[in-house]
Amino acid sequence: MSSVPTIDLNNGQTIPQLGFGVFQIDPAETADAVRQALEIGYRHIDTAEMYGNEAGVGQGIRDAGLDRDEVYITSKLNNGFHEPDDARRAFDQTLVELGTDHVDLFLIHWPLPTLYGGDFVSTWKTLEEFYRDGRARSIGVSNFQVNHLRRLAQESDVVPAVNQIEVHPYLLNSEVRAYGAEHRIATEAWSPIAQGAVLGDPAIVTVAERLGRTPAQVTLRWHVQRGDIVFPKSTTPSRIQENFEIFDFELTDDDMVSISALDRGDAGRTGGHPDTMDYVPA
Repeated sequence: MSSVPTIDLNNGQTIPQLGFGVFQIDPAETADAVRQALEIGYRHIDTAEMYGNEAGVGQGIRDAGLDRDEVYITSKLNNGFHEPDDARRAFDQTLVELGTDHVDLFLIHWPLPTLYGGDFVSTWKTLEEFYRDGRARSIGVSNFQVNHLRRLAQESDVVPAVNQIEVHPYLLNSEVRAYGAEHRIATEAWSPIAQGAVLGDPAIVTVAERLGRTPAQVTLRWHVQRGDIVFPKSTTPSRIQENFEIFDFELTDDDMVSISALDRGDAGRTGGHPDTMDYVPA
């Protein structure tokens, strides 16, 4: 079994660099998918309140027969609960759904600058409460732009441990990653294969064929060698296994350059833009 490296966070905690994502996995299928991932060797599960499958994550961990401290669990605040009291209740419910007394990492899912009077700082300060009382071992943000991060730095006390942003070969998100590196905020890459869009790209296929690997493995390896945390998702056992097998080969410098050259900037986004995203579940 390959050994998954860990990333040192700015608060002294560590996080497995490869995780298993459960975005868009049906709640009824989540427990089984998580169990399979854990049996393969994953020890980092990334979920969110808006995914509606936190309970399945908790059940999958129990079904795998693992102790709570053997699995790193990330969840994220629902966009509808940014007000401090709402965030407190939502976090309490996350712990209930997961069946645990703490999460390893809890994130603000989106900054939502056009909602709540643009006030994501009070939301962040509420997460600081969870961090200080130990129910969130680390706290961070997701989809925050540089201006959002600078505002947190000016108006709050705790530096986010991570920023989970859309990153893949068609969207390098270099400015946000550079700010994170400067301030010791680890980057987590969501949509790491651009919802499959990069898998047929000739530059990636060429590397994959030379190495005898799949385009998905090459793309995930590219993320890892850049130093980001990544969590592909699948419900297909063979692909869950395949995505785990990325630590026994390396890309050359030329490979890394050729894949990074595929960047399309904002035109490469597969998801919403953080400055305008205003989705709140009904």
